[in-house]
Amino acid sequence: MTNLEVRPVEEVCPPGQPGGYAGNGPCLQLWPAREVPLGGVRAMNVFRTLPQRGLPTVGAWCFLDSFGPDRVAMSVLPHPHTGLQTVTWPLAGTIRHRDSVGSDVIVRPGELNIMTAGNGVSHSEFAVLPHRPSPGETSDAGTELPLQRGLQLWVALPDGERHRAPAFEQHRDLPEVTGDGFTATVMVGSFAGAASPATMYSPIVGADITCSGSVVLPLDPEFEHAVLVLDGGLTLDGQDVPPGPLGYLGTGRRLLEVEALPGTRFILLGGEPFQEELLMWWNFVGRTHDEVAQARQDWEDQADLPDPTAEGSRFGLVRGHGPEAGAEAGRIPAPPLPGVRLRPRTRS
Repeated sequence: MTNLEVRPVEEVCPPGQPGGYAGNGPCLQLWPAREVPLGGVRAMNVFRTLPQRGLPTVGAWCFLDSFGPDRVAMSVLPHPHTGLQTVTWPLAGTIRHRDSVGSDVIVRPGELNIMTAGNGVSHSEFAVLPHRPSPGETSDAGTELPLQRGLQLWVALPDGERHRAPAFEQHRDLPEVTGDGFTATVMVGSFAGAASPATMYSPIVGADITCSGSVVLPLDPEFEHAVLVLDGGLTLDGQDVPPGPLGYLGTGRRLLEVEALPGTRFILLGGEPFQEELLMWWNFVGRTHDEVAQARQDWEDQADLPDPTAEGSRFGLVRGHGPEAGAEAGRIPAPPLPGVRLRPRTRS
């Protein structure tokens, strides 16, 4: 999924510290979600909890959107990425992913898509529908659109890996851990003795956890962690954590003790504090203004190439979006850069 904001602002992520962003040791901070429309009046809205001005990253996790449940069709034309991995985790509905590496796959709830952008990749994402609606069409046009719900996350690539060749992988058989009062699907990294097969490039964890009642979960004390409640609710450190805000937990926790309402489901994210300064703008994760500006220019220049797969084409071609594709033809142009140089901000 892309960031479709018309005037995206730079998000600068100063290096993480071993003690975390909120001081040494455990804490609990609730960071509210920001509603962002992905397109026009009847487009899908998402709720963004990363990055925040005071909390730009959790480990290497640098972006988190949740969308749905909604019956508005996802239609995201080809767009570029650099310097990151996209992590797609559907909760309801199915998504067709196509990219410039040559992938053309359907991802369903319980399955994981990982796309490594490296030096440059482009991709599209469309909801799988019983029929293709016209723009703005919803269930009142005759056929009810399927329910869509899911998460889109980005993981920043460390400096030694961020210029690598792009790649894609899909995992349909992820490890599941069952403990006293909880069940966890390990999306990426390791949790409770189980390791995901997904290829990652920094110490990290991402798990989808269902639980009820009093639950104790094991954590890596070297990581900082955060939770996003999807359904139900948690009480931890004597504070309620409802669906919606991101609960930042700090560092140094070996155990996470929670009281969960029946049917609670939440996402656990974590990783070693990221040790590099990041400059994020639109769909690019870089380090400097010039680097981000060059990526933007390369994407715009590519629109004029007769063959986007030719040598010198940084982002390649997403097949199936040419003139013959009808409503799925086209690409997303890059928004204009602001009139000032993108520059780091201090962390609050």
